[in-house]
Amino acid sequence: MTKIKGPAIFLAQYVSDDPPFNTLESLAKWVSDCGFKGIQIPSWDARLFDLKTAAESQLYCDEIKGALTGYGISITELSTHLQGQLIAVHPAYDLMYDSFAPADLQNNPKSRQEWAVNQLHLAAKASHNLGLSNHATFSGALAWPYFYPWPQRPEGLVEMAFDELASRWLPILNAFDEVGVNLCFEIHPGEDLHDGITFEMFLERVDNHARCHMLYDPSHYLLQCLDYLQHIDIYHERIKMFHVKDAEFNSTGRQGVYGGYQSWLDRAGRFRSLGDGQIDFKSIFSKLTQYNFEGWAVLEWECCLKHPEEGAKEGAAFIKEHIINVTDKAFDDFAGAGIDQATNRRLLGID
Repeated sequence: MTKIKGPAIFLAQYVSDDPPFNTLESLAKWVSDCGFKGIQIPSWDARLFDLKTAAESQLYCDEIKGALTGYGISITELSTHLQGQLIAVHPAYDLMYDSFAPADLQNNPKSRQEWAVNQLHLAAKASHNLGLSNHATFSGALAWPYFYPWPQRPEGLVEMAFDELASRWLPILNAFDEVGVNLCFEIHPGEDLHDGITFEMFLERVDNHARCHMLYDPSHYLLQCLDYLQHIDIYHERIKMFHVKDAEFNSTGRQGVYGGYQSWLDRAGRFRSLGDGQIDFKSIFSKLTQYNFEGWAVLEWECCLKHPEEGAKEGAAFIKEHIINVTDKAFDDFAGAGIDQATNRRLLGID
């Protein structure tokens, strides 16, 4: 069995213009002091990271890794969640997603998508230059506005959406394959890949691509009332990344999974700091260990109540406590008989 690596932290929720959250090196010191060993870097934030330079310069990547090593910190993965979202945007969301692209590309969906595709190609090269095995992203969504079939969806609408989604991502998957990096889609509401079935629909259309994998985040499954433990049993061979994020779902006579348009604070389903929600992380870590998950346990902090800095410090300790130090022996070895093949044949009554 393989021991899960960690604890690590996704930096997206922590970056700001205020020290120590405004540079990669100062953040590295801070997360190290919190007890983390790894960081997942949001590639879109120029305060931390220059994606284009990383794709073109091995020296730049080596310098970053060297600086982080001084704080005992490794890069776990790069993330292109925001850029990946722009690979496929339904027109209903054009204005809301425009801010994910540079200002000169806003209000121009075609140019925005072309930029996003280029960003993913750069991310493949940058990940390779950093010596990384996996990369995190979103799939984007064309069919999401039609997830609830009322009025009845026109025949073939969903199939067409997934055909188009696959055609946009297949060249990107090939680019990641060329550099030996897995592309891991976070399975997430708001994306066309939001559960196991939709991932399977996409995977079939990209010909079961060897680089098409999952980022597993149980919080998004709890809020869908999906069995997040059985999900590991089904898809463990495709799960290459793990966001450790907690959540709770408390339905009432007034609201359920759709949340009644309420704020995160007032929704039946909401994200919580690690240990404050309902997710069974002991079972998750056990299952991932059972299936030899080789990646990092990465805290993604999102909570509508607790301060993020407190959430980070508690989260590092929480993850550390849940990582299983795997055994190298069977618990009943003391009773082993050490019998040879001849004796086994006698025990079975075989002449």
